[in-house]
Amino acid sequence: MASFQNRIIRAARLDVHLYEEVEADKGAMGQAMAVVVLSSIAGGIGTPAGLGLGGILIGTIAALVAWYIWAFLTYLIGTKLLPEPQTKADVGELLRTIGFSSSPGFIRVLGIIPFLRGMVFLVAGVWMLVAMIIAVRQALDYQSTLRAVGVCIIGWIAQAAVLMLLFYFLGGTGKPV
Repeated sequence: MASFQNRIIRAARLDVHLYEEVEADKGAMGQAMAVVVLSSIAGGIGTPAGLGLGGILIGTIAALVAWYIWAFLTYLIGTKLLPEPQTKADVGELLRTIGFSSSPGFIRVLGIIPFLRGMVFLVAGVWMLVAMIIAVRQALDYQSTLRAVGVCIIGWIAQAAVLMLLFYFLGGTGKPV
């Protein structure tokens, strides 16, 4: 367990070597998934709406689905649309690195403190974005951080579109069925 905790801390510290390590470690998939789940739970606990256990469960499932979609889209964009000559990656590598980039989201649990909530969620969001850019840069073997930023932006837009479509087709439009 110390290795898992150590990896979470190193990921949150934006340790480039950690992202290379989990990219190469096929056995780290369960740990990456656990980071996504724990980060989502921390966000659910710290959210102002008081979502309760059901809301946290739904939020966690949504986070897992979004994680997979994000990694798959990042793989397609990064390896097919915007590769560098040395780019070589698979979906698993992106799932592992992107999963660990969720580790700064653990601080969202501090959102239970009302006067800190807004600042905590802002800091966590920016911190997670920076971690994501590093994770993508390392997983796709990019030399350019700017290219990783571009992949993340395009991926975020594509993921938002996919999630909106899923939400729409699953009856999330607010219209009576």
